[in-house]
Amino acid sequence: MTSIIKNRSVVTDDWHVVRAGEDGTLPDVAALPAGRVLVPFALWNNESVREALVASRGKDALGVWLAPDDEPADLAGHFDRISLIGVDFPVFRDGRGYSIARLLRERYGWRGELRAIGDVLHDQLNYMARCGFDAFAVRADKDIHDALRAFAELSVQYQGAVDNPLPLFRRRGAQAGEARA
Repeated sequence: MTSIIKNRSVVTDDWHVVRAGEDGTLPDVAALPAGRVLVPFALWNNESVREALVASRGKDALGVWLAPDDEPADLAGHFDRISLIGVDFPVFRDGRGYSIARLLRERYGWRGELRAIGDVLHDQLNYMARCGFDAFAVRADKDIHDALRAFAELSVQYQGAVDNPLPLFRRRGAQAGEARA
């Protein structure tokens, strides 16, 4: 089994990420592995496939991952049928997943697990967490325990984000007001 970082701890991952074949074809529902599956939105978006997955797996064993060009609004109506959303980072330099995460958390109200998958590296983890990710499938050729240290590297953030919506000047202003009271 592989390991992931979830809630800033290394844990065993029991989810299988389903990807299209090298020729781009999506797998048949019957060919999916047993257990918990994280399927691409392109597969989930097919209504008959979606209904078959929900009927055979149930919410606790179903997750959907979004590619950078998928629209999170299209998944928002299905939150009650899945327990995990993944966001794919196909290459390090593709930052669209950060926006997708913020939209899922802030605009669409996703409160379940939000996992970064794909080309996920140490340098990105703190920023991903600020956008709302709480689980990270670090690239297989990288040391997951080294990546875990990323969360302690920055002690102060200036901007507001999902994890703390108040920018630093507002937090300092609130502290100054408390000190005067």
